[in-house]
Amino acid sequence: MRTVALLAMALIALVPSLGLSDDTLVRFEGGIGADGVSSAAGTGPVATVVTRNIVRGVQPPAQLWAIAAFRAEVKTDGHITVDGRGLVFAGGDTVGTALVLTPTGGTAGLNVFATLICETVAPFVERNTNPVPLAADGDFTIQDKLSPWPPAACDTPVLLVRNAGNRNWFAAGIRTFHDHD
Repeated sequence: MRTVALLAMALIALVPSLGLSDDTLVRFEGGIGADGVSSAAGTGPVATVVTRNIVRGVQPPAQLWAIAAFRAEVKTDGHITVDGRGLVFAGGDTVGTALVLTPTGGTAGLNVFATLICETVAPFVERNTNPVPLAADGDFTIQDKLSPWPPAACDTPVLLVRNAGNRNWFAAGIRTFHDHD
């Protein structure tokens, strides 16, 4: 009986180290800024065919974006934490900032939200957070719950940071396939 009890205690101690008690669905470390063009073809100096960089049904922005740092974690119950740094225009008149020009020549800020998409073929289900402000320097933090909840398995996830106004994507998370200490 004592041997069984010791074996049970050893297994209980081992379970957390195997990651079985972790309720994390997926993690992202690093980000990719959006480019509105996925590819362009043609033999001359001007492309004759341009393919827009549409990701799982989500339209790209008209201008290039860059992101300096990105980290996100999605839990099985839909809770999501996102920390983005330096999500800024990579071209145009406000390059290096997250500010947009107003019709009167002033500047205005944007709001962003996160979308998790688990499906690899249509129909795609967009699991969204609520919008949060994007600071002028491109920093933002999201602590929310995805709606609708993610499925139990999300083997090929895409996590997008999107414009709350037109819903185009600005950045995508880079999925981590193992834990970092």
